[in-house]
Amino acid sequence: MNFDFSDDQKQLRDEARRFLAKECPPERVRAVLTDATKTHDDALWKAVVAQGWLGAAIPEEFGGLGLGHLELCCIAEELGRALAPIPFASTVYFFAEAILVAGTDAQKQKYLPKIAAGDIVGAFATSERPGPVSAATVSAKVEGGKLTGTKLPVTDGDIAGAAIVLANENGAPALFIVDLTGPGVSRETLATLDPSRNAAKLVFSGATAERLGPAGEGLDLMHRIFDRAAVLLAFEQVGGADRCLEMAKDYALNRFAFGRPIASYQAIKHKLAEIYVKNELARSNSYYGAWALNTDAAELPIAASGARVAACDAYWFAAKESIQTHGGMGFTFETDCHLFYRRSKQLALVAGAPRVWKERLIAHIERSNAA
Repeated sequence: MNFDFSDDQKQLRDEARRFLAKECPPERVRAVLTDATKTHDDALWKAVVAQGWLGAAIPEEFGGLGLGHLELCCIAEELGRALAPIPFASTVYFFAEAILVAGTDAQKQKYLPKIAAGDIVGAFATSERPGPVSAATVSAKVEGGKLTGTKLPVTDGDIAGAAIVLANENGAPALFIVDLTGPGVSRETLATLDPSRNAAKLVFSGATAERLGPAGEGLDLMHRIFDRAAVLLAFEQVGGADRCLEMAKDYALNRFAFGRPIASYQAIKHKLAEIYVKNELARSNSYYGAWALNTDAAELPIAASGARVAACDAYWFAAKESIQTHGGMGFTFETDCHLFYRRSKQLALVAGAPRVWKERLIAHIERSNAA
């Protein structure tokens, strides 16, 4: 079985890399990082919308390109490599996928064309406190179509026009679509390790809520959406990890100590080799996840969990070791190393911490073996 991308998909990835190299240099990321008034790079967001990337996996009947999830994975890898400071993941990996998975025809007609056209930014609001999300941790509730409660942190919650919220209805968790621009919604910006990706606290006080999917199946739907998003996030993480390895290798080849490039020393060679091994392990797991996602295979929960665990580990390790390879320069604000370290930590928490995914992976394997 060949898990590699087709020539057309590789061409899309190459074009995306060239586009982002021009439109999203590190200076654009720093501009969002250092300016407290900026939540994202709006010019880059509009440029990405113009490329049609938001609709890559949205069917043509709903205004998308109808390409598929493999093409979306190619785009995700390059967005991760460029550290794009835009709400792409929240809108496409979570909000759009949730509508595709659980939306009625009317909901798909209402939201998917807006997503593809860039007319709406989406968010996914499930957590209310530290730790894994479960029925016991959900305090938000919907009564009579009105939502009350608090969600935090919500990635891109400051700029989203709509959010999918996990809340109790008649004592059981369900998912709801909420217009964040309507009454009964207040927002508070949260400080995070990676200010280039916005996060907010959302407080609902009687906001109108439209159920997404069957009643009482909120947690099951959340996990299905997380599985799909985890694969796409893994490609972002692989893209960032590969860029960290390139930065470390280039620096090691051009930094001389005692008349020799530091890349010639065993300690640096081993460091770079370890990054490469973890990156390739993450890539192979991500490819398996991409196949499972694109074919809607029964193996998706296992494939997504494996991709998530491997990609989180690879990106964090690559970012950390890139700083070490750069030595004293690596710890300074002027180098780009910290930008990748920040993003590696942010992406590792967006859909649940690696510990949660390790437990899910073990549980899925145990169930598979018992079947």
